[in-house]
Amino acid sequence: MPDTHDLILVAVIAVGTAATRFLPFLLFPAGRKKPDWLLRLSDVLPSASVAMLVVYCLKDVYVSEPHGFLPELISLAVVSLLHLWKRQPLLSIGGGTICYMVLLQQVF
Repeated sequence: MPDTHDLILVAVIAVGTAATRFLPFLLFPAGRKKPDWLLRLSDVLPSASVAMLVVYCLKDVYVSEPHGFLPELISLAVVSLLHLWKRQPLLSIGGGTICYMVLLQQVF
């Protein structure tokens, strides 16, 4: 039989998940005008998230040796070119990831 602590933990996680999913629809119903700060946030947040991910992915790159930064640099170029060409995020992310893995496993 599950421990009481485990049941409480699952219940708290379920309530937290449900609250984060339903709360925006309760706070901002479809018929009401959205606040200006929310509209601004919806414009800025995607780019800020991508910039944060780029910084996170490149934070441990060593530029003192070519094999320390070339796979990342080439993969970053592949992601950028794929995105500029097709404008498909999944293709860009997948293509960059595959390029990076191939470079690490086969080339460097």
